[in-house]
Order: sequence, then structure tokens, then C-alpha cells
Amino acid sequence: MQVNTYLYFSGQCEAAFRFYEQCFGGKIEAMLNHGDSPGAEQVPAAWHKAIQHARLNLGGQVLMGSDIPPEYYQKPAGFQVSLDIADAAQAERIFNALAENGSVRMPLQKTFWAARFGMVNDRFDIPWMINCGTFT
Repeated sequence: MQVNTYLYFSGQCEAAFRFYEQCFGGKIEAMLNHGDSPGAEQVPAAWHKAIQHARLNLGGQVLMGSDIPPEYYQKPAGFQVSLDIADAAQAERIFNALAENGSVRMPLQKTFWAARFGMVNDRFDIPWMINCGTFT
């Protein structure tokens, strides 16, 4: 069994996944929009470019997402997407990229359990925790 994260967006899924692909160094495996789906005629024309399903491969881990209609969208709450990163320089690079045009909830810093830990909401309002190295 593998647990994967699935994120919802209100029309920003493609931009988010293109950003995550560059930020995390992954590879987009799927980016399907509503207009190209078999049910396209049942979707309003304004929604045809919205993403029905995106899949980003992160070296064996998967991040997935889609756009959902505004009447169903809710701002992300009650969870964090946690990234465990072995290299401090990479953790800082990723944290800083996520923080650009986002909001830092806890600066990336040394803690009693990790060489670096921080929390940030990115420009798409997705909440992230960056954890780098643990002390034993």
C-alpha cells in the first residue's frame, strides 16, 4: 500500500504542478484537462482548460491534483504536506521557493529534532512542512 497526496485547486492546478515539477525536480506524468475528456460536452466551455487530473512523479513518490469547481473548493485546512529532505542546502532551496509569494508559518531553522524544520503556505495556499535530517 502506498499513501499519496491529492491536492485540489480552484483553477491553478496546472500552474501549481509546473511550479512543483521545477521546485522538487520531479516529472509530470499526466496533465489532463476537462476539455479533452470523454465528457467534455457536459462541462461548461469556461472550464475546459481546467485540470481534471495531474500526476507528478517525485522519484517513486506521487503528488496528484486537480481543479474543482469554485462552489466545491475549500481553502486547504487541517493538514500539512510533509517533505523529508536529507540535504540542508536542498531543504533551504525548496523552502525558499515555496515561500516566494507565499507565507512563512515557521521559518526554516534548527530544532531539537531536526537540522532544519519549517512550515510554509505556498503561493497556491498549500501548506508544507520541510523536515531535514533528524537527530538520534
